[in-house]
Amino acid sequence: MFLNRHLGPNESEIAQMTQAIGVKDVAQLIEETIPADIRLAAPLNLAEGISEYEFQQKIQKLAKKNKLFTNYIGMGYHPAIVPAVIQRNILENPGWYTAYTPYQAEIAQGRLEALFNYQTVVADLTGMELANASLLDESTAAAEAMTLLFAVRTREQKKADVQRFFVDKNTLPQTIALLKTRAQPVGIELVIGEIDVLDETFFGALFQYPGKNGDIIDLGAAIEKAQALSIKTVVAADLLALTLLEAPGQYGADVVVGTTQRFGIPLGYGGPHAAYFATKTDYKRNIPGRIIGQTRDLDGKPALRMALQTREQHIKRDRATSNICTAQVLLAVMAGMYAVYHGPKGLKAIAEEIHSKAKRLEQLLGDLGIEQLNDYFFDTLHLKVDSAALKTIAEENEINLFYPDNNSAVVSLNEATTEADFERLVQVFETFTEKKAKAGAASTKRLPEKQERTSAYMTHPVFSSYHSESALMRYIKKLERKDLALNHSMISLGSCTMKLNAASEMLPLSSPEWNSLHPFAPLDQVEGYQEVLRQLTQQLNEVTGFAATSLQPNSGAQGEYAGLMVIRAYHQSRGDHHRNICIIPASAHGTNPASAVMAGMKVVVTKTDERGNIDWNDLQEKVVAHQDELAALMITYPSTHGVFESNIKNMTDLIHQHGGQVYMDGANMNAQVGLTSPATIGADVCHLNLHKTFAIPHGGGGPGVGPICVAAHLAPFLPSNPLVKTGGEQAIDAISAAPWGSALACLISYGYIEMLGSSGLQKATEIAILNANYIKYRIEGAYPILYVGDNGRSAHELIIDLRPFKAQGIEVVDVAKRLMDYGFHAPTVSFPVAGTMMIEPTESENLAELDRFCDAMISIAAEILEEEQHDENSLLKNAPHTLDMATQDEWPFAYSRNKALYPLEFVRENKFWPSVRRVDEAFGDRNLICSCPSVESYTN
Repeated sequence: MFLNRHLGPNESEIAQMTQAIGVKDVAQLIEETIPADIRLAAPLNLAEGISEYEFQQKIQKLAKKNKLFTNYIGMGYHPAIVPAVIQRNILENPGWYTAYTPYQAEIAQGRLEALFNYQTVVADLTGMELANASLLDESTAAAEAMTLLFAVRTREQKKADVQRFFVDKNTLPQTIALLKTRAQPVGIELVIGEIDVLDETFFGALFQYPGKNGDIIDLGAAIEKAQALSIKTVVAADLLALTLLEAPGQYGADVVVGTTQRFGIPLGYGGPHAAYFATKTDYKRNIPGRIIGQTRDLDGKPALRMALQTREQHIKRDRATSNICTAQVLLAVMAGMYAVYHGPKGLKAIAEEIHSKAKRLEQLLGDLGIEQLNDYFFDTLHLKVDSAALKTIAEENEINLFYPDNNSAVVSLNEATTEADFERLVQVFETFTEKKAKAGAASTKRLPEKQERTSAYMTHPVFSSYHSESALMRYIKKLERKDLALNHSMISLGSCTMKLNAASEMLPLSSPEWNSLHPFAPLDQVEGYQEVLRQLTQQLNEVTGFAATSLQPNSGAQGEYAGLMVIRAYHQSRGDHHRNICIIPASAHGTNPASAVMAGMKVVVTKTDERGNIDWNDLQEKVVAHQDELAALMITYPSTHGVFESNIKNMTDLIHQHGGQVYMDGANMNAQVGLTSPATIGADVCHLNLHKTFAIPHGGGGPGVGPICVAAHLAPFLPSNPLVKTGGEQAIDAISAAPWGSALACLISYGYIEMLGSSGLQKATEIAILNANYIKYRIEGAYPILYVGDNGRSAHELIIDLRPFKAQGIEVVDVAKRLMDYGFHAPTVSFPVAGTMMIEPTESENLAELDRFCDAMISIAAEILEEEQHDENSLLKNAPHTLDMATQDEWPFAYSRNKALYPLEFVRENKFWPSVRRVDEAFGDRNLICSCPSVESYTN
């Protein structure tokens, strides 16, 4: 039974834990934790769970409903070859996919190095100074670039209220749709067309390179024209093409964006894929997402960390540069490793082979009398043909092309195009023309000569050192050993829900029937996917109590934004254009205010009281004061303080009485499933984090999936896609590039729900709450518990207060670093309250692991009390302790090696060694280095 594999505690352990916390059974605990007026009246109306074996049979049967046509659709998505060494050792390896965002740098040096490599690849190929560690998809990256350039307009442009942004008509349609979504709420006017329209009334311009149908513009001339008018530029570039085409940075581009999907990432029916974002160091404080930078540790040795964290949403909130939180780290690691494996020569050879086939195809089709419309191209031909007639023949031969209109077709060749595939493709056109093609000399120049690449790239030794499978396998393992993931110990990050990512849920991701489908494939070829996504949508509707769901948002932050945009569209449909106030509690996740501002709303913060609840009197005052302009209340439930607020229904009623809508952040849904629901508490829309509650792994910082579920009156406004119909009748424009976002990852959540079933989902929630309350029972003598519910219970997480230790010189970060010596990742640090830790054990940890963690925390509390004042030579201030320290002849500390390295006996049995000493955060920001130095810097 899958439930017994997923849950940590067995029935005997559950009995011990309930007795310890003072309840007769789990049912009594739930009664004392969740207010009675919001409990579900009946169990979830879902089927009961099936076994892991039954799920594999079911998913394989569904897979057979998908048709594996050969894809030449292009449009930003191309079949790519995933090197088996990367698939087996990263994609299918829990050491990589179960890790968390690398906030604790000392136990994350492996994936930090992998991301540093990725940033180097991107910065080198684009010719830019700085790249981030991935974004969600190409279209989102383009939208982020637009808003960055809007933010950095010149003083004169701001004074003149310059608000126009130019988009070249050859830009991908999904990108244009997303730009429309993002532009309007913040007052940007999009102009889509030819470059001739540019004048001083524009602040920015975007060019696709190559264009959507394959043509290559004169990028240098376009950027030069824009610069002459003080217009900053974004280039959406094909990264593989940049091995042959000159880097946009060489022409003076301000931002370069795109996708790294071609670097060994499966199509996955639209995602997840790692987008890239590269820019100038001038904009380092405005760049969205994560940036990995180099710093030093306590010994002065090089170390990596996430740089510039002062840009984080938790700090800047409604002034944040972006709402991007989760990105696509696992996919970025794979793409970076693909570049390491192939090296610069290998990447160029792949690009040259694709380009050569495209030139040969043009010659053969020309011989058949088919006109090719692109003056220059890399991999894509734009053909003048009767598209309906061609489509019929192509699909009879199980080949997909792209058909922009009735009179043309687009063919995009790719890395996976074999010689046999090429011959089959030519035969389709021979059938179409009823002629036989004769091979002749292909055109030698189909790249513009003055734009051919001359600048060097990827010269660092890492890109020339691991080209055999043995070498790369060992390099990947070397990096993996530096990182603490769920395959070593529990990761009790509050509000992050680091639960089991079961192998049986992950297996389908490696199947070609699921990972090789193009997001714009005809619907009759993806019936298996459509059935899974339809069923998952219905399951999420049932779990939330809502009427409709969109799976399009590909992160929690995108879900927040989508939900607020749906609320905005609803108000506007009723003529309430003035409703733009979003009330947000002071305790909210930092992405909430950032998302509200992006959706064109003004943020009004409501207080929390001394018990951690929303201050009822203050909320009433704010609602009445803004009742005419009230758009929404954003709440998290249970709250970020780990409490089920008993007054929740009064709050949601208050908002509705004054014309507003209630948005519920689903970050803490792991405490609700099967016991209560967003609809029951009175919400109108919520987003879910499938990478938390529904078992998609965190991947070291992504992928995530953030679907939104809505009440019936909001269903008509769910997001659309320009190429495949999704959403409602009054749909907002796209939120993500692909129609169903990161569809491949949705298979994991589908498997999770199918195998747990109605009662299993409820039991998982109950045990998550039990585990949190057991930890509370174990450690509350050592640490003050900051907030509890009316009956003294925590929800699925709890906050411990470390501020009392400040008098002894101990900060919360000291406890976080000392936990590493015990083999644990720290809980969430200083959120939602500075100087605290938020602990969320999830339902997947058994009693032995919970006790090890609690023993470690109690031991650390005792270590703090051993000294009246902790100075720079104290035990906690020097944590974590590395193997290098342990093996030195000299031991300069008053405490023993044994105490430092093996503080409890269980540590000795399974020791994890941090690979660097405590990192210097400030030094890294003052001396920002975000990519590998070139080989010249070594010789110099």
